[in-house]
Amino acid sequence: MAYSNPRIYKGKSLIQKIDNYTVIDIETTSLDSFQGEILEISAVKVRNKQIKATFSKLIKVNEPIGPFTTNLTGITNEMILNEGENLITVLIDFQKFLGNDTIIGHNVNFDINFLYDSMVKNLGQYLTNDYIDTLRLSRILLKKLSHHRLDDLIEYFNIKPRNKHRALNDCLLTNEVYLKLCNML
Repeated sequence: MAYSNPRIYKGKSLIQKIDNYTVIDIETTSLDSFQGEILEISAVKVRNKQIKATFSKLIKVNEPIGPFTTNLTGITNEMILNEGENLITVLIDFQKFLGNDTIIGHNVNFDINFLYDSMVKNLGQYLTNDYIDTLRLSRILLKKLSHHRLDDLIEYFNIKPRNKHRALNDCLLTNEVYLKLCNML
C-alpha cells in the first residue's frame, strides 16, 4: 500500500486524563525508522488505571545487533536467535492486543513512527490510534525541570529507577509516570 504523504493517517496527539489505554514501547537497531529494525515490541493494557495484560516479544532482525544496542538494552544476538519471532507475526499480534486503544508512551512519536512505517511496509495497514505523550505532558506540567527524559521523570516522582532499558520495563515505568502526571492535570 503506497502513500504519498508519510503518516497522513497517524492518530491525533491528545492531552487528557483517561483511565483505559495501552502503554507501548519498542527497542530498535537505529533511530531511523526507514533504516533501522524493530528488535522488541512491548505493551501494557490498562483498564480503570489498573494493568490488565502485558505483551512483549523480541523480533528476528536481518542484521546482527551492534554493541551500542546490546549495551543499552541488554538484548543480544543470541537472545534474538533463540527468542526472536517473525516481524509480521509480532505486528499482527501487537495490532490485536492494541485494538482501538489510545496509546500512551514516552517520546511516543518515535515508537509510533517506527510501528506505523513497519505496519505499512509489512501489513499494508496504518497505525491510526490516537496517542498521549508523557514527554509532551511533562513539558507542559513540569516546566521547572531542565530535562524530561523518562529517567528524569522517574527520579522526579520518586519511582523505583529502571535497571535496564527494555521495552516492557519502560512501559511499566511510563504507566507510573502517566498516572503521576494525571494527578497534576
